[in-house]
Amino acid sequence: MNLANPIAKGNTAEIYLNDDKVVKLFKDYLPDTESMNEAKKQKYAYSCGLPVPNVFEVTKIQNRQAIIMEYVKGDSIGNLLLNNLNEAEHYINICVNKQIKIHSICMNTDEIESMRERLECQIKSVQKSDGKQKGNILNKLHLIKFEPRLCHGDFHPFNLILTKEENVKIIDWVDASSGDIRAVVFRTYLLFA
Repeated sequence: MNLANPIAKGNTAEIYLNDDKVVKLFKDYLPDTESMNEAKKQKYAYSCGLPVPNVFEVTKIQNRQAIIMEYVKGDSIGNLLLNNLNEAEHYINICVNKQIKIHSICMNTDEIESMRERLECQIKSVQKSDGKQKGNILNKLHLIKFEPRLCHGDFHPFNLILTKEENVKIIDWVDASSGDIRAVVFRTYLLFA
């Protein structure tokens, strides 16, 4: 597969348009399971009836992990918001309604990784924290009661694509987990602040 210039770049991947499909090409330093994990989460969200691009294939391209998925032609709510501040309430309402729809999905904790496990791994991987501090944080984490709801994990206006037909698709499911919706709402609020 011959890929031209990326249409978007992120921390973990470049996004290409090829034959009217999106190719998400992951950076080579990531674990070998990265593309499969993200595709599994996105497929789960799709199976729940959420407006999510359909995943067609998980493969390797140029010796790198890749997900081939449906192309959603449109603009991000983030760009629309920045370019139309007088319409801010409208775009924020779209975001809130989509987040409520995601959080309405109750799930079994074995369908995708639990938020507790995800946070535990992230806490353990912090380099600038001593063992005692990490232990205290992990003890507090284990005291929190997590309700198994679908959480996007990186919900912000740039991960919502509005088509010309006024449909909104939710992209970038790599950080999704089964967990407490309060944590994701707080994170989203901080991203808006």
